[in-house]
Amino acid sequence: MKRTCLLIAALFALSACDKPADAPTASASLEPPSDAICALDGMILSDYPGPKGQIRYAGGEADFFCDTTEILSMLLEPEQSRSITGAYVQDMAHTDWEKPAGHWVDAKTAFYVGGSNMHGAMGPTFASFSQRSDADSFAAQHGGKVYAFKELTPQMLKLDGGVINDQGM
Repeated sequence: MKRTCLLIAALFALSACDKPADAPTASASLEPPSDAICALDGMILSDYPGPKGQIRYAGGEADFFCDTTEILSMLLEPEQSRSITGAYVQDMAHTDWEKPAGHWVDAKTAFYVGGSNMHGAMGPTFASFSQRSDADSFAAQHGGKVYAFKELTPQMLKLDGGVINDQGM
């Protein structure tokens, strides 16, 4: 009897740790609601073209960004020290540039095209892709240069010039 009680207690304890397979975790990407605003400037994400970004924090909170330049600058030069559990950008090989939705990929393993003729919410932006070959194809069609995340520098992400030559922001 004592063994049965211990076994039942152990099974109960283990089952309490289980999450449904479709339950989001603190580090999983989220699809922003239609009225989601950018954490940096308050712009409504769905009002603008181009790839978006998101950062997930310990505790489950999420910040959304209307442009990859903003999320990349936050990852390379954070303004505050918070425990990040995930950072995501959209794979533009699989979503519409004008109305991007879904297709979130790890921002630190993605490839970026800077200096293309395609604009996002903040003007010139970095197009994001999960595969280098997709980034190369985009650059061949729209111009620009392909970068891995580790090749990006804070100077490239300034909205006053940098690699994307945006003097208008």
